[in-house]
Amino acid sequence: KVVASPGWGPPDMGAPATFVLLRHGETPLTPQKRFSGSGGSDPSLSPVGREQAERVAASLARRGTIEAVVASPLARTRETAGIVAARLGLEVAIEEGLRETDFGAWEGLTFGEVRERHPADLDAWLASPDAEPTGGGESFAATGTRIAATRDRLVAAYAGRTVLLVSHVTPIKTFVRLALGAPPESLFRMELSAASLSAVAYYADGGASVRLFNETSHLR
Repeated sequence: KVVASPGWGPPDMGAPATFVLLRHGETPLTPQKRFSGSGGSDPSLSPVGREQAERVAASLARRGTIEAVVASPLARTRETAGIVAARLGLEVAIEEGLRETDFGAWEGLTFGEVRERHPADLDAWLASPDAEPTGGGESFAATGTRIAATRDRLVAAYAGRTVLLVSHVTPIKTFVRLALGAPPESLFRMELSAASLSAVAYYADGGASVRLFNETSHLR
């Protein structure tokens, strides 16, 4: 279990494993705010999304701190990661645990369309992290368990290194939620833009520190 650690902890724990969390660039579904998880059409980046990936790649190249790139297996994350990794001279490793939540029958629908077609299921989903989307999608509780296991695996693999994780809205918010020890409903209270950067550092004593959230200055 990773617990919160004060920022003034002892300085002799060594360099943390730092995850720079990049949400993929826009797809055709992103501006329409449609559910787009791991069980849908697996869209690729739009021209806007590819431009966003180029911009974040240039920004990360200037910083020069990324030592490895790991991506979700979905097309939009692999494409975003590929653009960034090419700029940084790195290879892309694929991590299944970084995939987006499966939104079941809601894939491709707007929130309003889900409200109209599946009102009871939507109310249940908003009220409990254990509720699944219509049609057997993945609950937020299940996503949280998956991300916690992925986090532990990657922290062990990349101890002391700075790694770019290219993922999706729910996994990135979940990394942040777990680092803060925040309740599941906090997922509904975070805004995470396409091609935004967030960062969490993990220390040898099990502590975590959120260092950045939803940074988009590189897109302006």
